[in-house]
Amino acid sequence: MEHVTAVAARNRFGELLDRAQRGPVAVTRHGRTVAYVVAAHAMPVADLAERRAQVVRWYAAYRQGAANPAAARLTDDDVAALVHEVR
Repeated sequence: MEHVTAVAARNRFGELLDRAQRGPVAVTRHGRTVAYVVAAHAMPVADLAERRAQVVRWYAAYRQGAANPAAARLTDDDVAALVHEVR
């Protein structure tokens, strides 16, 4: 992983963005990592939103219980695992 200082990141922000396209870049201040810059394609935000929506639908079905046969098969552990997965 590449590292840049906070001052270098500020002064050469365009270059930092280019470098982030090749891989994550750690930004350091006083020798300690304070941030990471990653490319948008490395952060599947749209996928995460869909996964959260899916969990909400599954949880709603679970709460309906016997009214929904698919929800009746979900256990509390299944729901907890699904919620934990999207965090």
